[in-house]
Amino acid sequence: MAEEIKKVLESDEKSSSNFIKAIIDADLESGKHKAIQTRFPPEPNGYLHIGHAKSICLNFGLAKQYGGKCNLRFDDTNPEKEDVEYVDSIQEDIAWLGFKPDKVLYASSYFDQLYEWAVKLIKEGKAFVCQQTLDEMRRDRGTATGAGKESPWRNRPVEENLELFERMKNGEFNEGEYMLRAKIDMAHPNVLLRDPVMYRIRKVEHHRTGNKWCIYPTYDFTHGQSDAIEGITHSICTLEFEAHRPLYEWFLEAIGIEKRPQQIEFARLNLTNTVMSKRFLKKLVEEKYVSGWDDPRMPTIAGIRRRGYTPESIRDFAEKIGVAKRNSTVELALLEHCVREDLNKKADRFMGVLDPVKVVITNYPDDKTEEFEAINNPEDENSAKRLVSFSKELFIEREDFMENPPSKFHRLAPGKEVRLRAAYYITCDEVVKDAAGNIVELHCTYDPETRGGWSSDGRKVKGTIHWVDARNCLKIEARLYENLFEMEDPFEVEEGHDFIENMNKNSLKVVEAYAENNIRNLKPGKQFQFERVGYFCIDPDTTPEKIVVNRIVTLKDTFSKTLKN
Repeated sequence: MAEEIKKVLESDEKSSSNFIKAIIDADLESGKHKAIQTRFPPEPNGYLHIGHAKSICLNFGLAKQYGGKCNLRFDDTNPEKEDVEYVDSIQEDIAWLGFKPDKVLYASSYFDQLYEWAVKLIKEGKAFVCQQTLDEMRRDRGTATGAGKESPWRNRPVEENLELFERMKNGEFNEGEYMLRAKIDMAHPNVLLRDPVMYRIRKVEHHRTGNKWCIYPTYDFTHGQSDAIEGITHSICTLEFEAHRPLYEWFLEAIGIEKRPQQIEFARLNLTNTVMSKRFLKKLVEEKYVSGWDDPRMPTIAGIRRRGYTPESIRDFAEKIGVAKRNSTVELALLEHCVREDLNKKADRFMGVLDPVKVVITNYPDDKTEEFEAINNPEDENSAKRLVSFSKELFIEREDFMENPPSKFHRLAPGKEVRLRAAYYITCDEVVKDAAGNIVELHCTYDPETRGGWSSDGRKVKGTIHWVDARNCLKIEARLYENLFEMEDPFEVEEGHDFIENMNKNSLKVVEAYAENNIRNLKPGKQFQFERVGYFCIDPDTTPEKIVVNRIVTLKDTFSKTLKN
């Protein structure tokens, strides 16, 4: 999989938004447009995910690059699925990614105009009121290789259609009794143009228009006209809407809109070990497989933000994968690589121990505490320094000690000397175990002549390990996250089975850990590195009594090797 992604990154299709920019360049050079206007048009029926982030970066990025404008437009035509909560979360996500819409608009603002256009099409014999049920309509639609069958009500008189449509608007019929359909061609090779639905009855309160309407336009009848009203020049959407483009253009032409936007499709983002459908993400939330839309294991922007990803890393990820015309799957490791690259440059370093074993330095004074100076970020020449306390009792990672080590083990072992990061050389003299044979304590001696981690006599040790002062540290809760799904394709299941069965049972591990006191005042969302362990951030669940941290990613980056090879 990594080799496939490398090929995509190195291919001509990799350069960000190349074919779309070629279209825009040609349009500007020809004088077709003096400036570009894009839009990001989410439906407020759920939280945005990383795939939407790609579209956000593309639409807002192109507008910025060409000195144009980008609107945020909520395509709010399905009131039973939409909520103000989602409207607010979408605006928060866009702002977090670093973008500001030129205007915040709603398709519902155009309901009056859309209704007028629907009446116009009825008057011109291009739309009719149908009494078929949805099942009957789907039955008669036909197949890709066979023509459909016309509705028995397709040739209603215009006046009757107008009367029925107005009565639909006035709430005189029940849901499903009537619908308004475009009159196109039941033998059209594109089944989407076989008399598609334009309006349906929904007696549901709308989050903006309240109960003013009980009929709502479909996405296909709303989208192109909304683009036209807003003066959108390039309507950029994902490949699943490619088949909708002829219908998009049919409505614009049938209504008589002269200055028409151009729909351009690009490949949507697919990530390994990830579900990217709102419907399935909603299932995870509603059936409580995760703690909510912002669960740090979720691919939602809210979840990614809470986990500790930076907006810069998401924008870099979108740039690296570029824009293509063919669907492909991107390895999750690339996203992780992007956040490591970003945090390596700007995240402060601290010491934390996730799986502690106590070290007692037997020849260190009982009542002594001293401090060592450490650089917050060695990658930043202007980085500040901090003081880290040290005493007789320490915690080290359990994996940094081995009682019977192999020859190439360069950490602590009986009779072996290692360097404590920025502190002293220590040697393990005794291993203390409990009745069950578990190691509970290590007794060591230190060399006072090695203060700062360097020997005055020139001797060297190969191993350096991190530590925390057991007498002067913070007990914290560390949430260690892994992939939510074990398989690269979560939907690779046998017939009769559910994608839920592929969930990783170890996707979250909560441990009691210890950290140096310097993280005490970090605010929720602040990212940092626990040296030799990984990148973390402070979780919003943190209270004055308990600090909670989320692991963003480990330090090991296998993807960077793929890019270098």
